[in-house]
Amino acid sequence: MENKQQELVTVATGQEGRFRWAAVSAMLLAIGAILRLVSPSIGGISPNWIIAMYCLAIVLFRPSLGRSMGIGLVAGALCLATSKSVFPYGNLISEPIGALVCAIVVSLPVSMKIGLMDFRPAVGALCGTLASGLTFTTLAKLILGLPLNVYLYGMLPVVLTVTVANTVIAQAMYYPVAALLNGFAVKHKEEEIRK
Repeated sequence: MENKQQELVTVATGQEGRFRWAAVSAMLLAIGAILRLVSPSIGGISPNWIIAMYCLAIVLFRPSLGRSMGIGLVAGALCLATSKSVFPYGNLISEPIGALVCAIVVSLPVSMKIGLMDFRPAVGALCGTLASGLTFTTLAKLILGLPLNVYLYGMLPVVLTVTVANTVIAQAMYYPVAALLNGFAVKHKEEEIRK
């Protein structure tokens, strides 16, 4: 009996990395959901890891506004499932708005660098978290009929605190995640621009 050695055949699709943005975004959202579930709260407040992660994905890949809102909708569904709020369905509106604002801010043709440091992740997360938080709390106030004092002195300070936490998290995680992706996000965007 003859032992035949088979030849390996490689098939190139021509779409290498085309949907990598979606896979990495989904992975970041999953990590955010897990961290949201296990993070202890300090004084009843904990960072919203899901928002920080979708802002990070938007900064890294710079998807179109439609794709950014899609990321926000998935994030809203994850927030809905992990929410401790009395009004969890507000996440389905607030997260797409937060993602849209983040996408608009990071696509601005303005330099957000100081020296070698790129502060686009911090600015994107700050604006995205603020937009999401203000949308969510305003919806909750209107739909649940909460008093103005609860909104101003109970809910808005939480939004501001979470915004600061998410801003720091997104900026701190940007360079390690970008290094893990080995510069893929920037290269992919440059290739799309050339086409």
